[in-house]
Amino acid sequence: MKRHALLIAAATACTMTLATSAIAAPAGSWTVGVGAGYVMPTDDNGSLVNDTLKVDLDSDTRPTLTGEYFFADNIGVEVLAALPFHHDMTLTDAAGNVIKAKTQHLPPTVSLQYHFDNVNTMVKPFVGVGVNYTTFFKESIYLNEASLKVKDSVGVAGHIGVDFPIAARDAVRVDARYINIEPDVELNGKDIGTVDINPWVFGVSYIKSF
Repeated sequence: MKRHALLIAAATACTMTLATSAIAAPAGSWTVGVGAGYVMPTDDNGSLVNDTLKVDLDSDTRPTLTGEYFFADNIGVEVLAALPFHHDMTLTDAAGNVIKAKTQHLPPTVSLQYHFDNVNTMVKPFVGVGVNYTTFFKESIYLNEASLKVKDSVGVAGHIGVDFPIAARDAVRVDARYINIEPDVELNGKDIGTVDINPWVFGVSYIKSF
């Protein structure tokens, strides 16, 4: 499927380049990044209650924080954290009636990453694959006394990006992630289906190396 293309490309690139002798980031070094991430759910968020309610989620932007440790030359483990993302949900039935809902979530992600060395020192690309755990909270639905629950989700994540060095230990990073987020949803304690969030996350951040 197209939405998994990034994951396949990232995994393939990592496999093909691990044998390189060039060193972009030496073993034992680490980085910290501060920036912002724009979470854009997939266009088709699925449906609930036996396909009778079409689901739409909006996008959101929040501050992000990353930390990456290089346990080998060019190869690091990165942890992504962020302030809670907020999403308004629109549930629409076949007659066009609309029910509003909302939720917040935290999507911590751990990725194994490979950083390419490049003759052009102004551009340093990287790729990564990893796992995401998204926890949802503060759900609400504007439907009488109904109670909405979006359950936590675990899925794979792909990551690509480019660092633009601005000093010996400083860079500006532009990146994109695809995260597999498909949580089950409950209404008044009963399972009513799954929401396909599966967002692209576009980020810009300042990176400091140590």
